[in-house]
Amino acid sequence: MNLLDRITFNPRQCGGRPCVRGMRIRVTDVLDLLEAGLSPAEVLSELPDLEADDIRACVDFR
Repeated sequence: MNLLDRITFNPRQCGGRPCVRGMRIRVTDVLDLLEAGLSPAEVLSELPDLEADDIRACVDFR
């Protein structure tokens, strides 16, 4: 699976903003946590439905 395939768009979800694997976790949510200084492991702890590759996909998508 291509990492960017983990980023999904649905006009009926989160205002059409890019989300992770169809969940209501926006790419910007993940990036904001990283920019606030959380490590990827801490982001996974805060958002337990995510996988490490989801975080990589968000960073690559940016």
